[in-house]
Amino acid sequence: YEVFVRYVLEDGTYWANELTLWLAGFTFLCAGLYAMQQRSHIRIFLLYDICPRWLQRTFDTISTALIVLFAFFLIYGGYGEAFAKFMRWELFGTAFDPPIPATIKVTVLIVIALVALQAVVNLISDWNAEPVIHTAADDIDEQELEALRRAVGAEGVGDQDVTRGSIQGKDVR
Repeated sequence: YEVFVRYVLEDGTYWANELTLWLAGFTFLCAGLYAMQQRSHIRIFLLYDICPRWLQRTFDTISTALIVLFAFFLIYGGYGEAFAKFMRWELFGTAFDPPIPATIKVTVLIVIALVALQAVVNLISDWNAEPVIHTAADDIDEQELEALRRAVGAEGVGDQDVTRGSIQGKDVR
């Protein structure tokens, strides 16, 4: 819609870009919290998995302490600015003029506090859990592997690009 209105009718909307920035900011913040909850953050499993359980717990404790420390300093350093922007309901300064600074700055602090809390919850819930050994097979997508087998064929050479479909007009599916 925005592309049509802007380039065909030569009259773009005032709110589309700002609304997109606003929603993308909230989505990005929530994605970080979701990643922490799902334990999909970065960890070097090659080293972590070969360590004894007591050392894994030590690594987990250090990692959680660093997350909480980072969150504390981010909240401590950003509270004054976020509070000021929220109290004066600072606007974006465009034609649509949404309160992006007033809402996003506060949301960053709230989400970082929740990420730190989730890190502590993860540490507590994983403390007595059985260790999980990670292998390269954990990252294999069976459907993708089957598509590769179909594309390559029995001879090891195929005529299908698995990322875009058939090549040279041939469809081997």
